[in-house]
Amino acid sequence: MEYSKEFKQAISAFSSVEKDRLIIRLLKKDRILSEKLYFELIDPETQDEKRAQLEDSVKEEVAAASNYIKNAKHFLRLIRKISAKITEHVKITSDKFGEVSLNLLLINEILALATHFRDGYKLYIYLLNKIFRTLVLTQKLDSDYFIELNVYFENLHESILKNTELAQLALQHGLDLNWLHPENIPEHIAIILKDLKSDGFLR
Repeated sequence: MEYSKEFKQAISAFSSVEKDRLIIRLLKKDRILSEKLYFELIDPETQDEKRAQLEDSVKEEVAAASNYIKNAKHFLRLIRKISAKITEHVKITSDKFGEVSLNLLLINEILALATHFRDGYKLYIYLLNKIFRTLVLTQKLDSDYFIELNVYFENLHESILKNTELAQLALQHGLDLNWLHPENIPEHIAIILKDLKSDGFLR
């Protein structure tokens, strides 16, 4: 929805008390916005501290999800919930580095569970989509972050090579494993991803 000049002026005409009441009402209906404002205004924890806490949570929750590793559908459902927490963290803290590092951590923790997943096609396609997405996001980051991300990408590269099924799917769906290094990500990776999806890959 676009807000007209007249609408903005009408809002500006509210008294301070009316504005405060309106803000509180809106915040009650939008938990993410409420937590974002809390983080930006008064939260004593920093972005780095919140990321570190979530890193621990990701590891713990993937380990717990491993109890359902033989039930591919349920396992993937649990993984999606963990991924949703990362997305929420990014919305609240605007943590662009964490959006990459946390997703790479999630992928690496999953692949550390096994070199083969029974009925794992949907999981692998999900991971390949996430890998491509992290490549796109990494390419947008300042290169100063690349050193910190190298270890995540190196672990990912090794994990894929150990997993024959995933390695073959990666090749079939256009993922060049040489890209799993921040310095080697093509500048037009977003276009590559868009074209692959248009051609029916990564589904």
